[in-house]
Amino acid sequence: MKKLLLLFFAIAITACKPDPKPLKKVAPEKKTEATTNIEIIDYKGLETILSKNDDKTYVINFWATWCKPCVEELPAFEKLHENYKDKNVEVILVSLDFTSHIETRLLPFIKEHNLKPKVVVMGDPDQNTWIPKVSTEWSGAIPATVIYNKNNRKFYEQSFTYELLENEITKIN
Repeated sequence: MKKLLLLFFAIAITACKPDPKPLKKVAPEKKTEATTNIEIIDYKGLETILSKNDDKTYVINFWATWCKPCVEELPAFEKLHENYKDKNVEVILVSLDFTSHIETRLLPFIKEHNLKPKVVVMGDPDQNTWIPKVSTEWSGAIPATVIYNKNNRKFYEQSFTYELLENEITKIN
């Protein structure tokens, strides 16, 4: 609980006021592979991503452009996406950036880093409700990752190198 309050405090410091805008799809000026599928989701949308029951393995990474360890580990997820996209592994990057920063921070970041995995924005501000639903092990700190398939599910509140990430994919498959 203390860690959840610390996360909330950190978020409150970086945002002077809440973003009252309703959830919506964001249409970037110039669509590229990296920005075509950006959408803002609430917990119900996240739950859909976290509960697929098919033959794929899903790697769901929670990150933000303002989180240095998150940004440092993104190349590992990008490499995993490139190396495993034809091996029934799907990488989805769930951005915890503020919805008011999508056009000014997130989309330019995605373009600059040429991110290819699907990126969605978690727009549900009630993190005290949805974080424990993602995992009871999650304190709310990022980076955090869920790797799952229809037979196994693991949660990680840590940073990854490509080697560690690939090792966890091997274990879960």
